[in-house]
Amino acid sequence: MKQRRTQPSTIQTISRRLALAAVMGVATVPLAWSPIAVAQAAPAANRVLGTVKNISGNTITVAPDGGAASTTVTVADGARVQQSADMKTVSAATLDQLAVGDRVLATGTAGDGGALTATRLIMIKSAAIAQRNAASQADWAKRGSGGIVKSVDAGANTIAISSGKKDVSITTTGSTIYRRYAPGSVKFEEAQPSTLTAIQPGDQLRVRGDKSPDGTNITADEVVSGTFKNLSGTIVSINAAANSLVIKDLATKKNETVVVGAESDLHAMPSEMAARFGNGAAGRRPGAGGTGAPGGAGTAGGERPAGPPSGGAPGGGQGGFAGRPGGGRGADLAAIIPRLPKTTLAELKPGEALMIVASGNGNAGPFTAITLLSGVEPLLTGPAGSEMTLSPWSLGAGGGEGGGGPE
Repeated sequence: MKQRRTQPSTIQTISRRLALAAVMGVATVPLAWSPIAVAQAAPAANRVLGTVKNISGNTITVAPDGGAASTTVTVADGARVQQSADMKTVSAATLDQLAVGDRVLATGTAGDGGALTATRLIMIKSAAIAQRNAASQADWAKRGSGGIVKSVDAGANTIAISSGKKDVSITTTGSTIYRRYAPGSVKFEEAQPSTLTAIQPGDQLRVRGDKSPDGTNITADEVVSGTFKNLSGTIVSINAAANSLVIKDLATKKNETVVVGAESDLHAMPSEMAARFGNGAAGRRPGAGGTGAPGGAGTAGGERPAGPPSGGAPGGGQGGFAGRPGGGRGADLAAIIPRLPKTTLAELKPGEALMIVASGNGNAGPFTAITLLSGVEPLLTGPAGSEMTLSPWSLGAGGGEGGGGPE
């Protein structure tokens, strides 16, 4: 009787590939190579994935993805140290090649206090990350589009979106990558592998792929979707004990409850800046105007805003709305927000005007604030005030180091 040759288990094969994918991030990784499968293949306690913050001999301090506390990784004697630049192959490396800012995936044995003794460490150099980011951002800028989902036909593998004043038909294939933003987050590194059937009418969607000459048909390489709520209006009441507020939305005239959580990003716009934007800003609804990568190059769906590259993700202007404060070149509010002064719920007052990007269960509240901007009354009372909203794609502090995709 012939003995069947033993084959490597599927989980081992996937795990090896995923180790590379996880080091690189998830921006251009096929669905089967996601960090989700890495977690299934190995206990989370036995691996650390993140960015190197400090190196002392064979001890590394790593800031894990997802915002967890820094982890101490001790590279054991005889540990296998490798590096990768393309997520497909690895080559032998030495620990002295590792530098602060590089990304690593360390696997080994968990110790006290979350520490890890690594028997294997895969690194990707920060220069390679930057190169991939730049290439990915350029591709999103060239081949990206987006808008609001009108309908999804899973049988025909098509998605219809409204992009500015035109309708766009998106055709997906067996190789299309789907990602969906996690509730309460617009950070691309927290986006999860997804499917076509998860996309719903009303979602905000970004697509990268081959466009027809008139831009009304796109064959998708990658689709990123999310459900967000845009609110603009005045504060009706504040409940400090519940860390929430009620806002009367300018568009719907309805009162909506918004919870301000630990991860909510609150900023205040100085009155002089708000006045300048209010006098010359051209409001855009999400999905109306802009091309390019979400959070990386363009507004939420039509023409790219004028002006210099933003200070956010590599690749330039981020979504939101374009304006010409003081008559100068177009400025991008969403790119400015991270540099505006921080504020708190305690500093807000009833009657104050706010612009909010929030997440929730579809259109049903209460909503959780992702980004909140106060001091915006001049923007909301300006010529385009009823259409003034923030684009969620541009917000959040994600570095996009997984491959330069949407933040």
